[in-house]
Amino acid sequence: MSVNVLNETGTVLIFFASFFCIKTKHEEECWRYKVAFRLFINNVIMVLAFIHNITTSASLIQSACALSVQFNKTFGVFVICASQSDEKTQKASVLEQLNTLGIHPDYLAVQAFQLNDLTEMCEAKEVSFLFLQLPDNKVRTIKKHLYACRKLRVPYLIYKDGFDVLHPRKVLVPVNFLIEEIEKAQFAAAFGRFCYSEITLLQAKDYGTKAAGNVAKISTILDKFDLTYHIEIGRKDSFKIDSFALHHARKNNYDLLIISASREYGLDDIVFGPKELHLIKKTDLPIMLINPRDDLYVLCD
Repeated sequence: MSVNVLNETGTVLIFFASFFCIKTKHEEECWRYKVAFRLFINNVIMVLAFIHNITTSASLIQSACALSVQFNKTFGVFVICASQSDEKTQKASVLEQLNTLGIHPDYLAVQAFQLNDLTEMCEAKEVSFLFLQLPDNKVRTIKKHLYACRKLRVPYLIYKDGFDVLHPRKVLVPVNFLIEEIEKAQFAAAFGRFCYSEITLLQAKDYGTKAAGNVAKISTILDKFDLTYHIEIGRKDSFKIDSFALHHARKNNYDLLIISASREYGLDDIVFGPKELHLIKKTDLPIMLINPRDDLYVLCD
């Protein structure tokens, strides 16, 4: 990674840490926002394409490779094979496919792998952004992949084979009343800065002011980098804004939707699946997911 990118990212980190020291109306507590973007500083440098079937993954690989160039990061490809005995043969097929696409990753692995080890592998390989191929669109398959991603500390995009190559010209960011929504700011800003994306903040239509407050805080970050963005008020409240955002994105030709994954799975989520499962099931455009993290907010000393 270049020194300039590191220096710029350090500025973002310092700004976040100072900006999100907030005093509440009812208590003298100060919260410091510990952003996941600090991972970009700590040598977390790879955009990784995680592949089940190399023959149907061309769009995913091209999208991930292009994003790695725009973000000035290394590019890796990890391909699952059925057994260790298949690794050598499968690797030859993978190399042939990559050569056909004219792509030469900085890192390539072809091996037998358990999906439950995904988080550990991403941390070991210093992954900063994950493209995860979805083998099919069955609810059971989506649920399995979402469960494997629950502990990821980096953004991830569950990618269907039918998606076009990602060109993030227009990015839609729905914003509800939850405090973790503010974390979307760093990633929206990254797309604006490095991909020159046009960003739209879609504010939930709530009676309260928390969603509006989150939009204001995200806007402050975007303003710091003089980014072009728009603010719109959605037709749904915080509980339904993500579903409305998908409809809005389709109707208005957005290229990417950024949402927060469910903080915890309740009984309904366990039985019927979390909100993101249903969105992924019916989406025909890429959705980037960000996991809420337990260590984002800590009491100041």
